[in-house]
Amino acid sequence: MMGRLYAPWRSAYLMGEPEDGCLFCRFAAEPEDRANLVLERGERWFVVVNRYPYTTGHVMVVCNRHVERMSDFDERERAEMVRLMSRAERAVRAAYSPDGINLGANLGRSAGAGIAGHFHMHLVPRWQGDTNFMSSVGETRVVSEDLNDTYDRLRAALAALPEE
Repeated sequence: MMGRLYAPWRSAYLMGEPEDGCLFCRFAAEPEDRANLVLERGERWFVVVNRYPYTTGHVMVVCNRHVERMSDFDERERAEMVRLMSRAERAVRAAYSPDGINLGANLGRSAGAGIAGHFHMHLVPRWQGDTNFMSSVGETRVVSEDLNDTYDRLRAALAALPEE
């Protein structure tokens, strides 16, 4: 029996016109956190649910400033990035209990950056056996949770963390 994949949220991305300007600069400036899936804001960074996740719970920590490289950060930006990465990691672990988490940045389009030129770090939850034939052969990923549910779940996990 043939299985079905249902991901209608991807059609807007695949069929839509590219937006002008930098998506992350827009998120940094707009106060519409829920609409933009922004989970938490620091002074210099914010945490956001990835709209096109590799796995459920995939989040990014994004610099407010439009900078391309880690070497462009000042000391306070570096410190806050690490603090928010740590909070995001703890929230993902609390909300999803993954077996592991991939952390990483793609610096430049040739390195795989979907939004080149604006530094951001990915936190991708991983589970034993989560790379299956869909990713390997079908070049398709299955995300089993609605992004609004992911947002609510991670927002609650972040709210439950103690302040640092």
